[in-house]
Order: sequence, then C-alpha cells, then structure tokens
Amino acid sequence: MNQHEEIARTLNTRLAELQRHLSKVDAELHKRLSANSEDQAIELENRDTLEVIEQSDIREIRQIQAALTRIADGTYGTCAKCGRPIDPKRLKALPTAVTCISCSA
Repeated sequence: MNQHEEIARTLNTRLAELQRHLSKVDAELHKRLSANSEDQAIELENRDTLEVIEQSDIREIRQIQAALTRIADGTYGTCAKCGRPIDPKRLKALPTAVTCISCSA
C-alpha cells in the first residue's frame, strides 16, 4: 500500500466518524424545545454550542472530501500556491493541507 492509499484510508475513516457525529448533532438540533421556560433557556444555549460544533464538522468534512479528490486525481501533496511538493511530515500531521509550509505563512 503506498503512502497516499494509507492517508486515503485514514481520511475515509475520519470522514465516516464525522458523518456519524454530524448526524447525532443534527438530531439534537432538531429536537423540540421543552415546555418549561427555564429548560428552554438551557436548551437554546446548548443549541448555540451544537451549531458551532456542526459548522466545525461540516468544515472538516469538506476539507477531507477535497483531500480525497486530490488523492484520486493525483494532485495530493502538491502545494496549491507554488506547485512544489508538500513535505510528507506536514501531510502526516495535517492530511488535508493544501499548501506547503512556506506558502501557508
């Protein structure tokens, strides 16, 4: 198995985890509010937090999908700005990286 296949497997595993988590968050966001006004206040505060979590999950899902697309089309590991290879250490630490260290600054 080459390095990109291993990264794709890891990304697909993470993608599945995020999709399951997002489904749970979405279910919580669509629950009916309690009839009790004090409980409603707490539930609304929790919804604000869940919305932030939801947006974070969606952002990461999009980054993973984009990385998987780059792996599939053969552009993974190439800096989107300068066209040079992205250091494998950077890709190991941040598999969704689209730029090399120099261009990310």
